[in-house]
Parts: sequence; structure tokens; C-alpha cells
Amino acid sequence: MTTGFQTTAHFQDADGFYEQLLDAHLGLTREQSELLNARLILTLANQIGDAQVLTQCLALARDLPGELLGDLADEPPPPAR
Repeated sequence: MTTGFQTTAHFQDADGFYEQLLDAHLGLTREQSELLNARLILTLANQIGDAQVLTQCLALARDLPGELLGDLADEPPPPAR
């Protein structure tokens, strides 16, 4: 694993960020919300920058147990492009 890879909670204010994330989606259509998520992911990935860390993050997110994903665990994965 790449040095510095966080696998435990590392938020300064997790609840505050979650509220900001929810607020950012208020009033958006599903398509607009998905675009916001994509932009946020790319912005955060740019901040991380390390390709190995990003690969590990993708693998971790994909393999998270269902109870950590909440309602998303019941949805089928999106079709491959």
C-alpha cells in the first residue's frame, strides 16, 4: 500500500461535510446531482493526485460492505459504458 493511505475516518468534521454535501444537492435534478458528484470526485481526485492512492480508493469504494453504503447497496450497478 502507498504510504499515507487512510483506511480509517480522517475527517475534521464529518457531520458538517455531510450536511454541506446534502445541501449542495438541494433543488438539483437527478442529472444535475450526478454531474455535481462527478465534478466533486474529479476535484478531490485532483487534490489527491497520486495514481496508486486513487486506484486503492476506487477498489475500496467498490468493495465496501452494504451496511456502509445504506440505500445504495440495494441498487444495481450502473451499466458499463
